[in-house]
Amino acid sequence: MIPRYSPPDMANLFTDAARFGLWLEVELLATEAQALLGVVPLEDAAICRAKAPAVDDVFVADVLAREEITNHDVAAFVDVVQERIGAPAGSFIHFGLTSSDVVDTALSATLTRAADLLLTDLDHFVAALRARALELMHVPVTGRTHGMHAEPTTFGAKFALWALQADRDRRRMQQARDGIAVGKLSGAVGTYSNIDPEVEANVCAALGLEPVPATQVIARDRHAEFCAAWPASCAATSAPGWRTWRCGTSATSRTARWSGWHCPTPRS
Repeated sequence: MIPRYSPPDMANLFTDAARFGLWLEVELLATEAQALLGVVPLEDAAICRAKAPAVDDVFVADVLAREEITNHDVAAFVDVVQERIGAPAGSFIHFGLTSSDVVDTALSATLTRAADLLLTDLDHFVAALRARALELMHVPVTGRTHGMHAEPTTFGAKFALWALQADRDRRRMQQARDGIAVGKLSGAVGTYSNIDPEVEANVCAALGLEPVPATQVIARDRHAEFCAAWPASCAATSAPGWRTWRCGTSATSRTARWSGWHCPTPRS
């Protein structure tokens, strides 16, 4: 992410430390869930939690260095975590799991939290647009068509339309958020051959996710929906500024463009 354009609370979700931190939490929750089922000794699960490494810059550097050897991100991560916890308890980290059980479930948790931040901002944005629509409902402004002056309208009408668009984007973002708030810990092909479904249920509940049927990975249409809703919601925030600026341009600038001069005024 580009730091100058990234709010800290959003940017912090997408650091290597945050990513590895969620991986670690999934691993620990899975180990604890397996202990409740008698698969892993309870005392070893407790040791894993107690000795779990802090995910700091040193930890991140160690995982990245280990990946140079393993050529596999999750294998490198598991190696470092198991080493930090120590044997024999550490050997139960990642027991019965496949890489995507950890990576996909953690990514879903990250995107869900990111969506929650954006939805909070969209709530405020829609409320602000509605308030301005009411405030400016009788303030006249020149209407535009094809870049030229047309019949009068009001600033209130413009803000009302922007509010409606932003609200649609908010509902799309909410739907995408619900679609990505899912997890899977069902093994290499999604058949629970090496892990009890109760482990998946417990881990997902702890992370605020819904268990879903899957193959090795969570279905990517969920991510596609999220990637479509996110930029649409962000684009809505630029509409008031862009269209308000356009209200100040005149038919003269449009004529100049037709004459071959450069002019940034877009077609309505």
